Amino acid sequence: MSQLPELIVTKVGADVAAGVSYHLDGELAPVLTVDVSQRPVFFEQHILFWKHPDIHISLKPMHGILKRFVAGVQMFILQASGPGCIAFSRSAVGHIVPIRLAPGQTMHVRAHQFLAATDTVDYGFEMVSGLLNRAMGETGTFLDRFSAGAEEGVVWLHGHGNVFEKTLAEGESIEVQPLGWLYKDPSVRMETDSDTFTSGLLGSNTNFIFNRLTGPGRVGLQSILVHTQTEQK
Repeated sequence: MSQLPELIVTKVGADVAAGVSYHLDGELAPVLTVDVSQRPVFFEQHILFWKHPDIHISLKPMHGILKRFVAGVQMFILQASGPGCIAFSRSAVGHIVPIRLAPGQTMHVRAHQFLAATDTVDYGFEMVSGLLNRAMGETGTFLDRFSAGAEEGVVWLHGHGNVFEKTLAEGESIEVQPLGWLYKDPSVRMETDSDTFTSGLLGSNTNFIFNRLTGPGRVGLQSILVHTQTEQK
């Protein structure tokens, strides 16, 4: 019998990851507060909530600016360094999930759902594989890719609604609403599948579109399906 996804319970309070202390507050629209005195973090501009006056904000150098411009993905990322704390909020109902990356580890994330990451993490992107996936999968054309370098890193994500994690065995598959997944290990293969049935007196057809995710690896699921600007492109 397949194991059911486990709910990720966001621990409210202080914690330490990749050499930085952080704090999670709130339940409906949570806030992430990070002490950047020891290590900088980078983030998207519109999710900045508050900061200590001594925090320095600068543009983070990004590789492949022209490629990012052509792809229509995030071009300009901000970086915060201490002393002091800075807070981020997506201004939406959901959970904040810290993803710890061991040296050399990579995670795929749905575009525009990350809050912040330590400067030990490389932030890139890659095209969703398969024309059908891009045309009908509602995932957008590109995925965010976060990779830790020689040191451990952490990426904080905002998931809409509750966030669940499912670990898929080799060859095990689940079918998810296209807007229902938040992150996945690169080893998890994603394909688009559809199911059609006929209903009503006039014989009208109803189509269900799914993302079929096949292991091995972890998959993060979110219980509220929100169309971000990436999915609308």
